[in-house]
Amino acid sequence: MQPNFENMELSPALQKVFTKEQLSAREAQRQAEWIAWGPVVFQASRLMLKTGILDLLGKSREGLTREEICRQTGLSDYAAKCLLEASLCIGTVLVDVDTDRYTLSKTGWFLLNDPATRVNMDFSHDVNYMGWFRLEEALRNGKPEGLKYFGDWPTVYEGLSSLPPDAQRSWFAFDHFYSDSSFPEALKIVFDEHHVRSLYDVGGNTGKWALQCVAYNPEVKVSILDLPQQIEMMRENIKGHEGADRIRGYGINLLDTTSPFPSEGECPDAIWMSQFLDCFSMNEIVSILSRAREAMAPHSRIYIMETLWDRQRFDTAAFVLTMTSLYFTAIANGNSKMYNTEDMEECIRRAGLKTEKIYDGIGTGQHSIMVVKRFANDE
Repeated sequence: MQPNFENMELSPALQKVFTKEQLSAREAQRQAEWIAWGPVVFQASRLMLKTGILDLLGKSREGLTREEICRQTGLSDYAAKCLLEASLCIGTVLVDVDTDRYTLSKTGWFLLNDPATRVNMDFSHDVNYMGWFRLEEALRNGKPEGLKYFGDWPTVYEGLSSLPPDAQRSWFAFDHFYSDSSFPEALKIVFDEHHVRSLYDVGGNTGKWALQCVAYNPEVKVSILDLPQQIEMMRENIKGHEGADRIRGYGINLLDTTSPFPSEGECPDAIWMSQFLDCFSMNEIVSILSRAREAMAPHSRIYIMETLWDRQRFDTAAFVLTMTSLYFTAIANGNSKMYNTEDMEECIRRAGLKTEKIYDGIGTGQHSIMVVKRFANDE
């Protein structure tokens, strides 16, 4: 696929931030130094959480002296002093110079209490931190060179079941956090606007969406399409849940362009792809969508749920998403990213499909759902 060099389109909120200089010279210099020291800013802040210092400060109205922090955490005075002084400059704590008491800043509060920030921090440390050291190699080679830190797999997905416990836990927590909050709205879009009795859940992972579907709709039957090892994990995960008898697994390597979607019986009413296509290059997306198209009837719809970074309402969300692209580069597969609308639309067109409607602002992660159908001449 040839690169698309058309003009970038951004949401109005992102245009305000990304098209004009926002910082003074002094602020820009500070930002540059922040970038230069970014790795240790991250680790010091992570340790402020892990040692419990931020939690103690968050619970203290009057603040705490360094001596009190040492006593309650078991840290040496040297360790506490290093972390607290760094955190003052990072901006997660404040100090009263008259009483020498430390308190939590607004940034520190979010670091401590914001669920998204905590999930992102664990994901960055447990899954990405060591692998990002090989980001340059990954960008140049188009392969997940940082994944070698964990094992010799072509992509992270083959290795998910074998990752160390902390990495596996943080990976799934990250993956589910941004999709789970979208499920209630997504269920209404899929089931209330169309009569769906059969659904393919492509890249269904542990079966969380499939369980939501069979609980929401007593008629629907769900087929999960994923790697064979993921299908085994899914089967274990859904055991004992209501409606599990209406969920089946279909092992498939979706990177194999010769592997068709299952075609037994009637065509599916809906094909669901949640946070899935961002796991593939654009050429691979075209291949997957083309094979999905072959499994569709005229009434079938593909529902693509993605956090398209150019459609975000807040620049912080766009920041998180574009940084996540570099996880895909170094760890996941070496050739995919968090896409924008323009890229996804191009893949849809090249697969012989068209976008019928786009729903925005879904869930905590501000997902979009692209409803896709076949061209009229296929009907």
